[in-house]
Amino acid sequence: MHPYLPLSPSEMEEVVSAVGVKTADDLFSHIPASVKFSTPLSMAPALSEQETWAALQALAGRNCVPDLARTFLGGGAYNHYQPAVVDALLQRAEFFTSYTPYQPEVSQGNLQALFEYQTLMCQLTGMEVSNASLYEGATALAEAVLLAGRALPGRKQVLLARSIHPHYRAVVQTYLQNFDYTIEEIPFTPSGQIDLDWLKSKVSGNTLCAAVGYPNYFGVVEPLREFQSILLAQGGITITTTSEALALAHLESPGALGIEIACGEGQSLGLPLSFGGPYLGFLATRESHLRRMPGRLAGETVDSEGARGFVLTLSTREQHIRREKATSNICTNQALCALSASIYMALMGPKGMQALALVNAKRAQYLREGLLASKKAAALFDGPFFNEFAVALPKAAELEKKGFVFGPPLAGDYPELKDGWLFAVTEINDPTTLKALVAAAEAL
Repeated sequence: MHPYLPLSPSEMEEVVSAVGVKTADDLFSHIPASVKFSTPLSMAPALSEQETWAALQALAGRNCVPDLARTFLGGGAYNHYQPAVVDALLQRAEFFTSYTPYQPEVSQGNLQALFEYQTLMCQLTGMEVSNASLYEGATALAEAVLLAGRALPGRKQVLLARSIHPHYRAVVQTYLQNFDYTIEEIPFTPSGQIDLDWLKSKVSGNTLCAAVGYPNYFGVVEPLREFQSILLAQGGITITTTSEALALAHLESPGALGIEIACGEGQSLGLPLSFGGPYLGFLATRESHLRRMPGRLAGETVDSEGARGFVLTLSTREQHIRREKATSNICTNQALCALSASIYMALMGPKGMQALALVNAKRAQYLREGLLASKKAAALFDGPFFNEFAVALPKAAELEKKGFVFGPPLAGDYPELKDGWLFAVTEINDPTTLKALVAAAEAL
């Protein structure tokens, strides 16, 4: 008997006879013997269900789960409150499987949810068209660069701000390593913003695109008007990548500032941290790039009786169209995560999101001023920021001993930023905790 197939001997004989082999092991004959287990996999000690549950709880108990209010971790994943209604709606039976089927019009509810998501993301980014979500922020940036390449196929220079999340930049490098693009990194100034003079000297008729964070990895808000103007002079494509999507409810939208492609991570829009995912990549752009976008686009129409209906207007992956015409092979659309973001944004509304973003910005400002006033932390940058900022904190370990969690540390990716740490502040970090952290810093 095969250990992982719960079939009786007669059922097994029937199965192998139907597929034309003598035994189930014959199905795996193409696998070299050198990589197969020669003996049964040891499952000792054998545990009952109750004992297994106790063992798993003991393992889980080894995790260090800090006080959420004392957690100031940022760097691309943000500790926001998820309203209960988000999960309550996600758990409805209609959404248990949100993967769009190969006859997508059968699933009108899912298509409508994706259509609403696209509408909300266009409103948030100020763009004209959005796709129906991507994997997460890093690959969204890489897909944005590839989109630019389809728009300007003769150009080969890609400029990435060094102040973009290091992981995002690494993913772009991986995506482009087998293409003939050259990638250069835009340095940052003492403000934490990109060096506009350097950028102006580098942009040419060969520049395909330039990408900056909005806000960037240090939480600093980049000067998009000047950035866009420099690229526009040479016809290059401008890209913003945003890992803290709530910032777009507080800042002027990329679209309003003339940016061509706005992409990023939507985790802060109603998605829990969940030990790292799944997350939500978004990508929105001008209508002129509509047919160059990766992923899917849900559209609105009317049926034969004139009733409102939804269709999968564009699906650009290899499984649906000819490979040479595909713009991406993104297979698993993060539709459930997109639905979560849609519920969250619809629940909050424009005024609610703006008010929440303002709370985040004010609390971050208060904490930064308090840490700097303590004289135990020093500012690394003086540019404007949203809800995340970078400081030099030589005695960081002492604050951690007092139960405060922050970071990530910056020196690993930016050796020149010695003792540098990120602090992200959200509505979870209440005023009492902020005061306690400032007091702890003063006591160092």
